[in-house]
Amino acid sequence: MKQSSVTACILSLALATLGNAQGTASSKQTGEHYTQSQLKKLVNEAHTPDQYDVLAHYYGNEQQSFLQKAADEKQEWARRSQFTTSISAKYPRPVDSARNLYEYYAYKASEAGVLSEKYLRLASPAMTQ
Repeated sequence: MKQSSVTACILSLALATLGNAQGTASSKQTGEHYTQSQLKKLVNEAHTPDQYDVLAHYYGNEQQSFLQKAADEKQEWARRSQFTTSISAKYPRPVDSARNLYEYYAYKASEAGVLSEKYLRLASPAMTQ
């Protein structure tokens, strides 16, 4: 009995590790996710239109991601705003947390949009001449 539970534990750990490795490999192939240091290095070393294009697409994807998160939080904000009358209303209320997250994601989407446009302009060969 004890041996089968140990075997099951090892098997589940191996499957979880395999799934994580496959997810990491697929994200590296698409090149859509960079660590903060990789992104900083890419920004500092970008001098060609292809490098600027990679940055523009990265920030465009980030903008879309933040816009999706903002839309989700806006729905959550609307749902939570229906239940604002509570006996023990303490700050921050759940509705305040949803509103703050919505505003944060909208702000980050705006920042990513500005950076995406900047790098698209730099990637365009007609604009650089």
